[in-house]
Amino acid sequence: MRLIIKKINTNTQMTKNIGIFSLTSALAVGVLAAQDAIETLATVDVIGSSENVLGLTGSGAFIEAEDYQRKGITNIQQILRKVPGVYIREEDGFGNFPNISLRGGDGTRNEKVTVMEDGILTAPAAYSAPSAYYSPRAGRMSGIEVLKGSSQIKYGPHTTGGVINFLSTEIPSEETFYTRNTYGTYNTLLSHNYYGDTVRTATGTFGYLLELFHHSSGGFRDIDAGGGLSSSNNTGFKLTEPMIKLFWEPDSALRQRFEFKYGYQDFNSDESYIGLTEDDVRNNPNRRYSGTRFDNMASEHHRSYLKYRVEPSENLNFEFAAYYNQFSRNWAKVDDIVGGANSVRGALATGNGLEILQMTGPGSLIFRNNNRDYSAYGYQFQGDYSFASGNVEHLLQFGARYHRDDVRRFQNDEQINLGATGGVTDRVVGAPGSQGNRYQQTDALAFWVEDEISVGNLTVSPGVRYEHLDQSFNDFNKDQSGTSSFDLFSPGVGFNYDLDGSAVAYGGIYRGMSTPGPRSAAKSGVLEEESMGYELGYRYQSPKVSYDFAAFFTDFDNLIATDAGLGAVENAKNIGEAEVFGLEAQVSYDPLAESGGELSLPMYISATWTDATLTSTITEGGGDDIFAGATDGSQMPYMPEWQLAAGVALAKGDWSLALDATFVSDAFGTAQNIDSPSQDTTGAGARAGKIDELLLFDLTGTYDITENVTLLAGVNNLFDERGITSRLARGPRANIGRNAFLGFEAKF
Repeated sequence: MRLIIKKINTNTQMTKNIGIFSLTSALAVGVLAAQDAIETLATVDVIGSSENVLGLTGSGAFIEAEDYQRKGITNIQQILRKVPGVYIREEDGFGNFPNISLRGGDGTRNEKVTVMEDGILTAPAAYSAPSAYYSPRAGRMSGIEVLKGSSQIKYGPHTTGGVINFLSTEIPSEETFYTRNTYGTYNTLLSHNYYGDTVRTATGTFGYLLELFHHSSGGFRDIDAGGGLSSSNNTGFKLTEPMIKLFWEPDSALRQRFEFKYGYQDFNSDESYIGLTEDDVRNNPNRRYSGTRFDNMASEHHRSYLKYRVEPSENLNFEFAAYYNQFSRNWAKVDDIVGGANSVRGALATGNGLEILQMTGPGSLIFRNNNRDYSAYGYQFQGDYSFASGNVEHLLQFGARYHRDDVRRFQNDEQINLGATGGVTDRVVGAPGSQGNRYQQTDALAFWVEDEISVGNLTVSPGVRYEHLDQSFNDFNKDQSGTSSFDLFSPGVGFNYDLDGSAVAYGGIYRGMSTPGPRSAAKSGVLEEESMGYELGYRYQSPKVSYDFAAFFTDFDNLIATDAGLGAVENAKNIGEAEVFGLEAQVSYDPLAESGGELSLPMYISATWTDATLTSTITEGGGDDIFAGATDGSQMPYMPEWQLAAGVALAKGDWSLALDATFVSDAFGTAQNIDSPSQDTTGAGARAGKIDELLLFDLTGTYDITENVTLLAGVNNLFDERGITSRLARGPRANIGRNAFLGFEAKF
């Protein structure tokens, strides 16, 4: 993580008047006319660039925003399909509620992945409640960094899986206005706009960025008529995110930089937990039952940081950061039923009580207000010091972080009683907090150190991470409280051997950790999940061709089965052991890259083969646990054997055309490894059964109208292939069908 000096040219002709950002004209006071280049300290990133991937001691990927934004892609799960070793469970079709796994960790709500934005933990409560319904939006980013094998030392808390770091829009080096706007199927609108500049003043260098991101859709599902209510197509979402980012580098002998960021997200989605029966998901995958018409997820997220970077000398630099995030949400939704099978998963599997969900017969809908507030703040420090001892070079990297996060749960139920024909007869509202009145808190202190030792062509990076956690919970309804603590050590070592300047061999051994929430630890005695990860790879880069091959093995102990989205489960629990073995390959090739002509023909292929098995019998949890019913050798839920992505593009002059394809083989929804809910023996109901294999194609194109304006168009899921992508939380749901978009991008 060495700081790199960037040469940035400034445009001192501040004559453009961009109406929506006219307030920024006040920021130009004190700007001096200057023709000299402005030097600024670069940001500190996990990888930094696609070129830096070559030097990693583990498997990783750097995804440029331009690679997916011009194709109209904003779904983080769709973007990560192209990265080998990443597993996805699609849920809502737009990526609003991502479920991402790295190398075999449980992917539910990203809870086994360390998710950051600009190097800052961004999950609402990464320790106290990691499976919250928030993820940074890929559509507003400048890049995405993924580390799968070597993240355990520097980045935590969840190191059994890896790290995903989202890079927000950078402050431009010269006065820049950018806008990207597309409109498409299901009234889907995307608008990304920013304006910023870097200028020299009488006392130093100042940079600013104002950004506004908006994404909305009417949704692709349709709600049945029922209960005397008409049908509805209100199944979409609306999201708005403004952001401001500033930096200041004073003119002083000591190179230093202050940076501030504040961002806000307002999100509202008419999404439901409820899926469909087997017949309905096959014959009418866009259908939703009438009882889900009032389901709604509303949330607000505030994120902020203040960073200070200083470079006392060429071989020593530090970064200090203070951050605060706050998240509030209420997913109000049908949680269960009274009558028939007395559960949604049972009604969808057997049809017994389906009329309640469809609001065509008597019974009751249990509507839960999952109302929760989260906060997280902390202080972190990191630095590096480079020195030599004879012919041995060292890059000593170190850091520390104090972090506190908490979650306040205040939930209640509403029982909606239905008459003989499904009409609402009355509504019984439970007392606020009666279905969950709890508080959880974690204080975490982390230290890490890693030394990159280089001798000739060989670099070896031994290191260790230590975390101490103090946790507490209060259940106000049950008058229960408790505390727990953890001391976690994660040592590891990686290597990178430079074969010829373009090719390297790499590998490593790392110990990973993932901790339970405070209530699960203190009340149920849940222990930390542990893993030993091994990998060995070969990587090559050149202008014409690049490839990366890796083999990995992850040995899990004390697997933590989540309670996220599973209803009646009171706490997470340890369920046993698992082994995940995989082979990864990624190849890109452009036969015309060195031809010197305008024509280019880039192509790529990415492949992952995985054998992910549970190695113990699991009986706990009943129908509310997707791991129940496992025996030694059972395939882990939502872990396909094969994942493939491939694409080819043709570009010449002002235009380009790209065809991309992804393939995912089938998997199982539960550890019973059964094909249909009719074979279920644990009570999992509609959660049990196959997850379909899918082969999807996307076709996109661009045309440069002028030097600054580009036309964008595309069709996703070109052949309208449909299949079950998830059976969580309450029954099977299918992927989004064929959809198209048209728009433009402009940069001045």
